[in-house]
Amino acid sequence: MKIWCFPFKCFGVEDEEDNQIDAATNTIYFFGVEKGTGPMKENWNEQMANDDSELGFWPPLGNVGDGDEGEGLGLGLRVTDAIGRENNGMLHLEGDIGERGEDFFKWVNDMESRYTSSGGIGSQVDVNLKLGFNGEPSSSSSSAADMGTEKYNRDLPNKRPKFHSFALDWDSNLGNEMHYLAPVHENVGDENLYDLSGASENAANDLDPLKMDYLEVRMDLTDDLLHMVFSFLDQIDLCRAAMVCRQWKDASSHEDFWRYLNFENQFISLQHFEKMCQRYPNATAVNVYGTPAIHSLAMKAISSLRNLEILTLGKGQLGETFFQALTDCHMLRSLTVNDTTLGNGIQEIPLYHDTLLDLQIVKCRVLRVSIRCPLLETLSLKRSSMPQAVLNCPLLRQLDIASCHKLSDAAIRSAATSCPLLESLDMSNCSSVSDETILEISRSCGNLHILDASYCPNISLESVRLTMLTVLKLHSCEGVTSASMAAISDCHMLEVLELDNCSLLTSVSLDLLRLQTIRLVHCRKLVDLNLRSSVLSSITVSNCPSLQRISITSKALKKLVLQKQESLTSLVLECPCLQDVDLTECESLTNSICEVFSSGGGCPMLRSLVLDSCESLTAVSFYSTSLISLSLGGCRSITSLELRCPCLEHVSLDGCDHLERASFSPVGLRSLNLGICPKLNVLCIGATHMVSLELKGCGVLSEALINCPLLTCLDASFCSQLEDDCLSATASSCPLIESLILMSCPSVGPDGLLSLRRLLNLTYLDLSYTFLVNLQPVFDSCLYLKVLKLQACKYLDNSSLEPLYKGNALPALCELDLSYGTLCQSAIEELLACCTHLTHISMNGCVNMHDLDWGFHSDKRSVVDTLYGSFETHSENAPFQKDQTNRLLQNLNCVGCPNIRKVVIPPAAGCFHLSLLNLSLSSNLKEVDLSCCNLFFLNLSNCNSLEILKLDCPRLTSLFLQSCNIDEEAVEAAIKQCIMLETLDVRFCSKISSSSMGTFRAACPSLKRIFSSLATM
Repeated sequence: MKIWCFPFKCFGVEDEEDNQIDAATNTIYFFGVEKGTGPMKENWNEQMANDDSELGFWPPLGNVGDGDEGEGLGLGLRVTDAIGRENNGMLHLEGDIGERGEDFFKWVNDMESRYTSSGGIGSQVDVNLKLGFNGEPSSSSSSAADMGTEKYNRDLPNKRPKFHSFALDWDSNLGNEMHYLAPVHENVGDENLYDLSGASENAANDLDPLKMDYLEVRMDLTDDLLHMVFSFLDQIDLCRAAMVCRQWKDASSHEDFWRYLNFENQFISLQHFEKMCQRYPNATAVNVYGTPAIHSLAMKAISSLRNLEILTLGKGQLGETFFQALTDCHMLRSLTVNDTTLGNGIQEIPLYHDTLLDLQIVKCRVLRVSIRCPLLETLSLKRSSMPQAVLNCPLLRQLDIASCHKLSDAAIRSAATSCPLLESLDMSNCSSVSDETILEISRSCGNLHILDASYCPNISLESVRLTMLTVLKLHSCEGVTSASMAAISDCHMLEVLELDNCSLLTSVSLDLLRLQTIRLVHCRKLVDLNLRSSVLSSITVSNCPSLQRISITSKALKKLVLQKQESLTSLVLECPCLQDVDLTECESLTNSICEVFSSGGGCPMLRSLVLDSCESLTAVSFYSTSLISLSLGGCRSITSLELRCPCLEHVSLDGCDHLERASFSPVGLRSLNLGICPKLNVLCIGATHMVSLELKGCGVLSEALINCPLLTCLDASFCSQLEDDCLSATASSCPLIESLILMSCPSVGPDGLLSLRRLLNLTYLDLSYTFLVNLQPVFDSCLYLKVLKLQACKYLDNSSLEPLYKGNALPALCELDLSYGTLCQSAIEELLACCTHLTHISMNGCVNMHDLDWGFHSDKRSVVDTLYGSFETHSENAPFQKDQTNRLLQNLNCVGCPNIRKVVIPPAAGCFHLSLLNLSLSSNLKEVDLSCCNLFFLNLSNCNSLEILKLDCPRLTSLFLQSCNIDEEAVEAAIKQCIMLETLDVRFCSKISSSSMGTFRAACPSLKRIFSSLATM
């Protein structure tokens, strides 16, 4: 039996202790409770509401009953047996616990009797707590208590409380335990330290060090470190942290974290808010936006917080008394009122304050507002419904009255002109504003620098002069026309101009020395744009369908984007620093645009040019010493291209399918793909850094002058008119070619192949789908060839490959592809037998290939016999010699060979390196017998006639038998020897059912994945 006493509740320990306790059987739980309440586990949330217990600490047993404030401490008991039955009880201890000690032990014995009578296993419990219930420690523990108190007091300032487990003196013969977790308080004295000296030495010796580490929780965090950590938390997280322990509560309550009382969109009562104001009287900012009763909360904040500087209110109603009391808040610097009814909505609201600097009255409902703030600098009345506003703010610099639809023209004029120091004015969406008002404002506000008059349909600015303006925004001003540009031209200090959606604007011509940014978006009638400014750095012109002519002069412009200007025909640029230009979908641009971007055209620093989908371009010619990237994607009308750009590194010609002549000389390209230009017939390339060139699909290319001394890869597939002289010239000018693809180049003959002797680094040659009859030029010129592809070379006869296996031609050859060829069975057998240095062989689709039998037979020579010649005498040493065979073959592909019926590869064949064998789609294959020690991949899919499968392949990991007619027994016998098999595919095998999967796994325990027709296992 175990007894656990919990006279307090501690956060962070509850879950661990509960898990450990509940795991035991025959367990008794003690919980500290107050009189008249249930166990602590059930009402700890209510207990936490008090200051003494909100950190999770409960008074020690020795303090219970002191004074008359509490009702006393009770002990709740729960007894749980091995099968989960519970017996609960409760003992209320009124007065001193020492006086009720006998009652306590009687109660324990009574609960034990009840537990035993209910079916539990009873045991006599001899309890000697030695805890000094009378508030005095026993004599034997005085020194220990004094030392413990001294040590605790020394560590307390910088450490959180520590929780220790104490072994008490129980009868060790019964094997019982009692663990008491003693709480630690700041006010713990010597009288509350419990005597442990009387504990049994045996019990102490029996304590497991690991259990002691588990039950002792240490977190040595200094106050400075906690302060730094808590500075990253918001107020909600700070409240949660305060419930961990007293140290965390003190640290989280520091006034540094509560300078800003933020209760935005939260429910908070007036009483709670008053307590917060009393607790943190030095708070400087309060936000009660979205809280109920904002008027009462605001009044309380004004009256309680003498250092209040920032106040945010909203979503409710503010009475007139608030604005009257506001004058007494002398430290207030910023006031924000949002979405609020001021007063009763039909009365004038006076707002007087001597120190207010920032005032935001946004989206508020009021009849009239009178503001007198001698120090006010920023005022916003945005979206407020008020017909009248009286301002007496001599130092006001920023005024925002945007979307104040009820303000009349006269009211706006009166409000703005009363602020002589005004620097920024936002009157957007004030439909009543007229040119006369703007003129009057310009006269009264000599320091006005920023003006936003967007969506004001009645202004044209034709008679207005705003000489000090630096920012002017006129979005969707229907009255702004080309005549308005004269007035704007007089704004010599103008830096930012926005004219979006000015539908009547037809021409813009500005010569402003300070202009830096201009926006012209959705100006439907704009035709001409002429800009001159030495500091102009940003131009945004978009969706101006009528724009035809653009002239820009700037020394600071680096990037120009003019996309989707369908009518643009003329572009003049004098921009010495311009680097990036994007003219995508400017469909009317002609060939003259090339002069603008060539050297001497006004853009000497141009690095990137995008002319995608400019379908009016036909002949493009660029000469530029700075151009690095050029994109002509989708320019389908281009027929001629000439690029003389020595620094050009990237070019895109996607969609230039009508290109006929192309010259790239000189260029700095490292790679070029012209395979998307099917009509290209003349090509000239001079690129000293090019390493890769792709001409795949240039079917009419007949003249090609390629001078690329570093070229290593050339793909000329399907260049049907490429002849020997062109190939010879390319081999002379590009001596470093390593990979050459001449697939489907029927015009290449022996002379062109002989010229390949100049390519000393050539290792990869593809002559597939050609009309070659004799391969001797290849054998003579390509001495270091490693890969040779001869797919579908149907004019090669059986003797064409004899130099390979008889004359030792191409000694470095590793990979040979003879797929879809017409070689006979004997030629294939001799090739496989003699070319032991080949590592990859592909015989896909060879209709003349029959059995692949490398075994030994008495009536005929096998492939191995052919390899080593006829043995005149069959001595007993002959098999030993054959076993020493060691061919280098790794991959063998015989896909789709319809006449192959049998494949036998015994150990004597010497295929020690064979790792991949693909025989799929061999419809007549019936027997496969393999003994390959390193084979790991075997594909027999769609071999419909397969009946016999024998495998001695210990390293095989993947076996594919999809759509084979083989039965379950044959598969089971085959995979028994494959001890490393992981993947088995038997989908669509008609003779194998889903119930066979278990059999396969039993036969081959290493299987991880089995693919069947019904499911993947």
